[in-house]
Amino acid sequence: MRNLFIVFFLFVGATTFAQSELLARNYFEKGDYEKAISIYQKLYAESPYKTDYLSALVESYQQLENFEAAEKLLEEKITSRRTQPQFYVDLGYNFALQNRDTLALTNYNKAIQAIDEQPNYASIIAKYFEKYSLLDQAVIAYEKGMEINPEVDFNIQLARLYGEQGKLELMFSRYIDLMQSKPAYKSIAQRNFSLYVNEDPENEANVILRKTLLKKSQESPDLLYNELLSWLFIQQKEFKKAFAQEKAIYKRTDEVNLGAMTDLALITIAEEDYENATEIINFIIENSATPSAKLQANQYLMRVKLKTSEEKEYPKLEEEFEALITEYGAGRNTYQLQIDYNHFLAFDAKKVDKAIDNLKALSDEQLTKYQEAHVKMELADILVFDEKFNRALIYYSQIQKMVDSDVLAQEARFKVARTSYFKGDFVWAKAQVDVLRKSASQLIANDALQLALMIHDNSLEDSLQTALKKFATADLLALQNKNTEAITQLDDILTNHKGEKIEDEALLKQGELFEKTKQYTKAEANYLRLIELYKTDILADDAYYRLAKLYENELQNEAKAKEYYEQIIFNFADSIYFVEARKRFRMLRGDEIE
Repeated sequence: MRNLFIVFFLFVGATTFAQSELLARNYFEKGDYEKAISIYQKLYAESPYKTDYLSALVESYQQLENFEAAEKLLEEKITSRRTQPQFYVDLGYNFALQNRDTLALTNYNKAIQAIDEQPNYASIIAKYFEKYSLLDQAVIAYEKGMEINPEVDFNIQLARLYGEQGKLELMFSRYIDLMQSKPAYKSIAQRNFSLYVNEDPENEANVILRKTLLKKSQESPDLLYNELLSWLFIQQKEFKKAFAQEKAIYKRTDEVNLGAMTDLALITIAEEDYENATEIINFIIENSATPSAKLQANQYLMRVKLKTSEEKEYPKLEEEFEALITEYGAGRNTYQLQIDYNHFLAFDAKKVDKAIDNLKALSDEQLTKYQEAHVKMELADILVFDEKFNRALIYYSQIQKMVDSDVLAQEARFKVARTSYFKGDFVWAKAQVDVLRKSASQLIANDALQLALMIHDNSLEDSLQTALKKFATADLLALQNKNTEAITQLDDILTNHKGEKIEDEALLKQGELFEKTKQYTKAEANYLRLIELYKTDILADDAYYRLAKLYENELQNEAKAKEYYEQIIFNFADSIYFVEARKRFRMLRGDEIE
């Protein structure tokens, strides 16, 4: 029984102590420093080695400009039996707050000098300097710590501080040293490089990093320098130069690993630099050690050709696809290539029946359930393209059952909703997307939300949903690459349903189609009209962003591009385009990108 009482009283005591600490912190955060001090004094008296209490007391005194009390507390701590030289930094800062700079500097120097006798304190002393943004002293502390004890490594801390000081060459050198000693830090270093490096090859940080790497490479060749130069050229979208570095790496690593080269090819494709992508992929094909690697590279090459070929070249593309499938077989190993081929047949070459027959045959092969689900997804998409909606819905439903816990099932469910929307069954479509909005991946949830809002907003005023049916038809025509017909259908909406809820959607959709068909001045007019009529509505940021991109990339008007990016920055802080708009605005203005 006696032991139970002891445990009880210990528990009560600990609880009371914790409550006092929470109360003190609450007063401190609210700025009620006198009440905070009264509690922290008791807490510190009971736990004099808890530096959090000391720091809170000192800062509370400083906030009340009772610098003498703070000084006394710190001096007592410094002269106590357990020496902790980092408190010289606190004391120095206390003097600095009073503009007593000589005494401040004296105490900062005492902290730094203490490292000579107690090298293990280098890190904590440097951190105390950082706490007060005393970067020069923090750098000295870290450097002295490494000088006295070569076993410790403060390169990452020094690199970060050099960057904050604007000493970019020193920063890059430190990070490079760190990567050489600890390769695992490469991704961290590159992430920090990205705070200074941008797309502009003439940006100061880009120039300094390039010169630093070239100098180091000349002094002592190392694969790391080639890898970092490749990374830099990728940031600058100079893919030909990056390719040169990757070839050098490949030749110096016994020509066994094409992984980085493949990554470069995919980045180049994503950036739509198809000329360089083709050269890189051909290199991969020529040097691939296995049939599977060569097949994958050929698949990437065919995707590039699909993006760059004109309609008159389609027969040749069809022959090339057929030749690859003959070479590598028509089974499961080439299922992705076959999906690409049959997508091309249906959506581009307009050979829908052939594509459907091919995919049905492929689905009968010995595929994994995920491979079969992907094949059936393409088959269903083609059936929608061919307006065989009910047959497509059957396949989408099968996919949901086959891979019910996978994101592919969510995509299939969304496509059920979209197909119902194309059919004009808006009630069922909305029921499907309402479910997806709560449980799907972010990308699919966003698409679902957009479709749900479209149906909801355009069903309130028009019970017959006449305009919505026309818009769904235009959407389907766009999916079928019948862009001229889609534009005409949207013209009908803009003429006969002016002022209705759907007008902003029609203006945006038609603007996108004008861009796709290279009618850029018409696209510009649509976006300007949308902004004029609906500048505070949900699609306004879309119009501002597309207009800014149009001015930047197609109409060659940087001043206008900056103007519309700036509108997003100041008026649409919660827009999905905010981050990219800010980046593009700063790039066009000539800022260093952070």
